[in-house]
Amino acid sequence: MAFVSLKAWRARSAERAEIAARLKQDLREALALGPCDALTVNEIACADPGCPDLETIVLVMREGQPTRALRIRQVMEAVTAEDRAALVAEERRRREAGEP
Repeated sequence: MAFVSLKAWRARSAERAEIAARLKQDLREALALGPCDALTVNEIACADPGCPDLETIVLVMREGQPTRALRIRQVMEAVTAEDRAALVAEERRRREAGEP
């Protein structure tokens, strides 16, 4: 196991937080969330075959509706405009179909 300095860990954490905040802001606008709606963006381990080690999970919490989990099979820093557009289209399709 490699030694990771506290300074390097803090820099990496700050970088990841900035990436997550940017992605969250882009998605908040694209999903047209209101002031009472919430959105989280996190990376989790993915055990599915063909999935990268980590994937990005977006939780969309609209007021008065069940929380919807959407996934992007990329790490946060690799998420593209096309990935964001596909996520927005999936959210729209699921809302129109009344899916949770």
